[in-house]
Amino acid sequence: MSSRSVRTVHVPAGSSRCVVVVGCQWGDEGKGKIVDVLSEDMDVVARYQGGANAGHTVHVGEKEFILHQIPSGILHPEKRCLLGNGVVLDMIQFFQEYDALVARDIQVEGRVGVSLRAHLLLPYHRVLDRATEDQAVDKIGTTGRGIGPAYEDKAARRGIRVADLAREDRFRELMERGFDRARGRLRALGLDPEAELQGATEQALELRPRLLALATDVGLEVDQALEAGERVLLEGAQGTALDLDHGTYPYVTSSNTTAAAAAVGIGVGPTRLDSVLGVVKAYTTRVGNGPLPTEFEPAMNEHMRTLGGEFGATTGRPRRCGWFDAVLARYAARVNGLTGLAVTKLDVLDSLPEISVATGYRTPDGEVHEFPADTLGLDRAEPILETHPGWESSTGEARSLDDLPANARRYLDRIEELTRTPIEMVSVGTRRSQIIRVS
Repeated sequence: MSSRSVRTVHVPAGSSRCVVVVGCQWGDEGKGKIVDVLSEDMDVVARYQGGANAGHTVHVGEKEFILHQIPSGILHPEKRCLLGNGVVLDMIQFFQEYDALVARDIQVEGRVGVSLRAHLLLPYHRVLDRATEDQAVDKIGTTGRGIGPAYEDKAARRGIRVADLAREDRFRELMERGFDRARGRLRALGLDPEAELQGATEQALELRPRLLALATDVGLEVDQALEAGERVLLEGAQGTALDLDHGTYPYVTSSNTTAAAAAVGIGVGPTRLDSVLGVVKAYTTRVGNGPLPTEFEPAMNEHMRTLGGEFGATTGRPRRCGWFDAVLARYAARVNGLTGLAVTKLDVLDSLPEISVATGYRTPDGEVHEFPADTLGLDRAEPILETHPGWESSTGEARSLDDLPANARRYLDRIEELTRTPIEMVSVGTRRSQIIRVS
């Protein structure tokens, strides 16, 4: 982009041996598309956290693929795709996704591996998640996919790992204990556990041999790949503002979504990570409850939702929309140690006469220019907006920065300036060809 100085040490994702891709807002930033494009030059693509609550949408020609657990690299032939120990694996949904890819003539066999240390998300986790959320007074807005209860069991040291599948008697025993705990909690919520959990044990046992065949030491595989000179991409799910520690707690997910979690969630040392590419939309969205300081008023919210197709890939829920929040993006650059940015959905702004960016917040205690830990205060904050002229012309055919309208280039320059991070990629449409690489 421009020649101005930026905060980060710039190590381009395109030339790094081990690249982490991380969301820098509230998820849904378009990480799947960025991972898909970068995967072409990679040998291994691995997910390091989250579960079936992720929804990565990738377009290949006229075909649309929505991937929840299998890494986006699966759409490139011969790439090895791994799920690390930081993932909570929904066996049932995983094999539904696996079989759906096979049915669409995607070569999956022999290309997917699952960490022996990954924890399993079982049917009772999903039931508990939905039941707890339904009866909560202050709803978080979960996806209902069982993510929270699965990570809860992991933290309480009562989870079931892929390695536990090796002995059927041990797996059955651990699963029955889990079902017993779930029955007690469901009864306390006034639900019939037998009706809710019918057939779940048998379904999990049927899938056991299939999953065992994919089990591997992911950390060792990745380390050996790097030693052999191969290139590795580590793919995150959700976004920085949903991180369990650094997000808008308690309106967060149940895992660490930031770049540091990549080393832990794969099983490699942090010195293995060469570059961190952060992904942001050219505006801001979030699904579910919690603060969104730049949120549009209802009519504009609906307009942007229609323009951007802002409906959750996992739940179908409408996303809340707002202006680009540079305070959040700069915070994400800091906590992730970003070496570069990918800006997606620039084309969604094409028709707007004016475009605003939040550079700070007004709170009852005064102006704030750093992202606060106080979620309640953030919920009451009003954005300090600077307004830029729009470009009111299509960017969809642009294949270089020079092809973009002047005001679009100025807007990207301002994002780069406010986040103190160099922009490496810009997306101007859903297709693979609609990615501008910034040299």
